Amino acid sequence: MKNVKIVKSKKKVVVVDILKKGRPVNPTSKRQIRLAELDVKRKNGELKRGRPINNESKRQIRINDLNVKRENGTLKKGRPVDANSKRQIRLAKLDLKRSNGTLSKGRPVNPTSKRQIKLAEAEAKKSFNIEIDELVNNAVAELIK
Repeated sequence: MKNVKIVKSKKKVVVVDILKKGRPVNPTSKRQIRLAELDVKRKNGELKRGRPINNESKRQIRINDLNVKRENGTLKKGRPVDANSKRQIRLAKLDLKRSNGTLSKGRPVNPTSKRQIKLAEAEAKKSFNIEIDELVNNAVAELIK
């Protein structure tokens, strides 16, 4: 058996003061006093930033007028419409056709195209098969009677 020594180690704790870097601040300097005043105004919400607004300028008068028109709902956006222009006349005709139900939508169909001929043949076959089925059903019904 070996002799085991129990050793308790003590760590030495050293307290170190943390110093601020840079030059020391003089709280009575003009700059520090001004910064403190600004901080107080900022906390109170009294700090004004930027250029002050001149309420008598043309721009501010125009902005106020626009805000009043927005609130009233009288503000018109965009250019005024000329009812006699070619475009407006064409749009009026289209609206009239829409209301009558005579407006055709999409591209016009070419009945002589390959696709249309195929579709017509398929439709003819389908209707022919339906006619034959009806004849057979009628004949069966007559036999049953």
